[in-house]
Amino acid sequence: MINFKCVRWKNFLSTGNQFTEIQLNKEPTTLIIGENGAGKSTILDALCFSLFGKPFRNISKMQMVNSINNSSTVVEVEFQIGTVEYKIVRSIKPNKFEIYQNSILMNQEANARDYQKILEQQILKLNYRSFTQVVILGSSTFVPFMQLKARHRRDVVEEILDIQIFSTMNLILKQRLKIILDDIRENDYQYQLASEKISFQENHIADMKDNKEKIIQQKQSLIEKNEKEISKRIGERDKLELDTADALSSIDDKVAVDTKNTKLKDIQSTLVEKHKTHTSMIGFFEKNEDCPTCQQHIDEVFKSDMTSQKKTEANKIQAGMKELKLELDKVSLRKEEIKEITDTIRNNQVSMAKIDSSILELKKFNVQLETEISQFNIDGSTSSDAGRLKDLKEEAELCNKQKSKLREDKLYAEAARNMLQDTGIKTKIIKQYLPIMNKLINKYLTSMEFYVNFTLDENFEETIKSRYRDEFSYASFSEGEKMRIDLALLFTWRAVAKMKNSTNTNLLILDEIFDSSLDGTGTDEFLKILNTLSGENVFVISHKQDALADKFRSTIRFEKVKNFSHVAA
Repeated sequence: MINFKCVRWKNFLSTGNQFTEIQLNKEPTTLIIGENGAGKSTILDALCFSLFGKPFRNISKMQMVNSINNSSTVVEVEFQIGTVEYKIVRSIKPNKFEIYQNSILMNQEANARDYQKILEQQILKLNYRSFTQVVILGSSTFVPFMQLKARHRRDVVEEILDIQIFSTMNLILKQRLKIILDDIRENDYQYQLASEKISFQENHIADMKDNKEKIIQQKQSLIEKNEKEISKRIGERDKLELDTADALSSIDDKVAVDTKNTKLKDIQSTLVEKHKTHTSMIGFFEKNEDCPTCQQHIDEVFKSDMTSQKKTEANKIQAGMKELKLELDKVSLRKEEIKEITDTIRNNQVSMAKIDSSILELKKFNVQLETEISQFNIDGSTSSDAGRLKDLKEEAELCNKQKSKLREDKLYAEAARNMLQDTGIKTKIIKQYLPIMNKLINKYLTSMEFYVNFTLDENFEETIKSRYRDEFSYASFSEGEKMRIDLALLFTWRAVAKMKNSTNTNLLILDEIFDSSLDGTGTDEFLKILNTLSGENVFVISHKQDALADKFRSTIRFEKVKNFSHVAA
C-alpha cells in the first residue's frame, strides 16, 4: 500500500517563494475551499507533476513556473510503502528529478526517462492513467473511465488487477518466437545447402572414377575462376576503403559542428528568455499607472524611458534571434550532411566486412581444391572425397535434429503466447473479478440512490438497465447521473485495488464534484459513503463552504494575497 504523507510546493503556478505544505494522512476527511483562482486545485497539479512529471490539468511545463518570481519551481511529495520511506523532488529552473529512499538519494546515472520508469514500474507500480482513475476524480481535464477507449479501459483494469506482467511476458515470447522462426529459416537453408552439397559430392565421386583428368581440369578451372573473383572483390574493397577514407576526412568538423550547435541552442534559449523578460516589463509599464507592490505612482517619464529602452532591447534581441536562426539552419544543414556521410561510411564498412568474408571463403575453397588435386594426382584415390561426403551427411543429420527441436520450441512458444494474449489468462482473471466489480459498482450506485443495474462485460462495455428493464448507455444520462457512475467506478477500483494490493493507497482527492453535477440528495448519499471508508484520507475541493464545512473533519482555505496563493491561517 502507498501511504501518502505530504506534498509541498513553491514558485509553482500562483504560489510564491515560500513552501505550501499539505499533510495527506492526518485527517480522514478534509474540505479544501477558496475563491476561484485562489489555488485550490494546485494540489492536483503538484501531486501529478511530482510523481509523473506532468500536471493534472492541461498546463505546459513553463506555465507551471510562477510568472512573477520566474525561477526555482520546486514540488516535493513524501510517501511510505511498507517500511520504506520515499521522497520525490522535481524542480524547474533548474530542472531536477530526484528519488530518495530512506533519505538516501537513489542512483542518478540513469536518464530521466529510465528514472521515471523505475518510479512507476518498480516503486509506485502505477502510471499516470491509473493514478487519475483510482486516486483523483476531477472536473476539469479528468477523463472518466466510461469515456476512455476500450483498450485504455482494459489497461486501467489490468493495472488495478496487477496482471500486466502477462503482457510483458507475451512481448518477451513474441520476440523469442521471432528468433525461433529466424532459426528455423536458417536451419532450412543450411539443410538444403547440405543436401545440395551431398548430391554434388556423390556425383563428384562417381565422375572421378570415370574421368580423372577431366575432374582435375574442372577443379583447376574453378580455382582460376575463384582467383579472378578474389581479385575483383579486392578491387571493390580497395575502392570502398578509399571512398571511406575520403568520407572520413570530409567530416573532420563533426565535433566542432556539434559543439557549435549546442552553443547556438544555448544562446537561443537565453535570448528567448531575455526577450520574454523585456516583453513582460514592457507590458508591466504599459498596463500599470501605480506600482502594484508599493502602491506608489510610476513617473510617466520613467515609464516612457523604460518602455522605450526595453522595446529597443527587445528589438535588438529579436534581430539577433533571426540572425541566430539563420546560423542554426546552416549548422543543422551541415549536421544532416555529416549524418548522411556517416551512414555512407557505416554502409561501406559493412560492405567491406562482407567482401572480406567472401574472399576468405573463396581462398579456403581454393586451398581445398588444390589439396584434392594433389591427393588425386598422387594415388588416384577418392578417400578424401568419401570423408567429405560422410561429414556432409552428418551435417545434414544434425540439421534434421535441430529442426525437430526448433519446431517443438515453436509449438511451445505459440501455445504460451495464445495463453498470454488478451483472450487468454488475462481474460480468465478479469472474468473472475467482473462479478465482484459489478456487485461493488451497483452497491455504490444504490448507496447514492441511483437505482439501475450497471454491468460491465469482459470488453468493459456497459449494459445499464432500469428497474423496469429499460436499457440505457452511459452517454444517455445527465451529468449528475454520470457523476454517480464515475464515483461508483472510482470506489470500485479502489476496493479491488485493496483486494489485490496493487494500486492501493490511502489518498483520494475529489475536485469540485459537489459544485456542478451532484444534487443535494446525491451529495448527502456520497458523504455517507465517505464516512464508511476505513484507513482513507479523502480531500474534497469545493466552493460550497457553507453547505459542507460541518461535514468534514478539517478544512483548508486557500486565498490569494498580492497575486500569490497561500493557505489561510
